[in-house]
Order: sequence, then C-alpha cells, then structure tokens
Amino acid sequence: MTIISLNNLSEKISDLLNDARKRVLHTVNHTMVLTYFEIGRMIVEEEQNGKERADYGSQLLSYLSQNLTKDFGKGFSVTNLKQMRQFYSVYSKNVVYGKGQTLSDEFKLS
Repeated sequence: MTIISLNNLSEKISDLLNDARKRVLHTVNHTMVLTYFEIGRMIVEEEQNGKERADYGSQLLSYLSQNLTKDFGKGFSVTNLKQMRQFYSVYSKNVVYGKGQTLSDEFKLS
C-alpha cells in the first residue's frame, strides 16, 4: 500500500466515524426532547387529577425532584421539572396528529 492509499483509507474511516457521531448525537438529542415532553405531560396530567392543584403540584414537583435526583443525578430540580411541564403545556397545543403521524414526527431537530 502506498502512503496515498493509506491516507485515503484513513480519511474514509474518519468520515464514517464523524458521520456516525453526528447521527448518534442527533438521536440522543431527539430522544431527550421526546422524554422531557413526556415527563411534562405526565406531570400536567397528574396535577390535573389532583383536587388541590396548587398545593398538590408544588408537593408533587418537590417529591419528584428529590426522587429523580437521587436515582438519576443532576437535571431534575424543581425548576427543571417546571420547565418540562411548561414545555409540554406550550407544545401540546401545537401538536396535531395526522393519520400515521407520531409525536416524534412533530419535533424536527437540526
């Protein structure tokens, strides 16, 4: 093998690896958006089923924050959970499902 062919092979492999990394990053980001949307939905639905919404919602978020932080680490503060709830509240009004359309079709990430 010549230096040129080795460089060509190395470049092709590098391109392949870089493309794979981009696809993995996109998939992870997309999955996290859908997960946060779903967490927000679950919080909203649980709060709406409660009789005392304001007090119950506050207690619910504190409880979830403590448990999720213990189980999963950072990222589940009361503030973050409120943002997930707000994310769902804002975007759930804009999600219109057509025939065969899924939630994942709604969030197109660059």
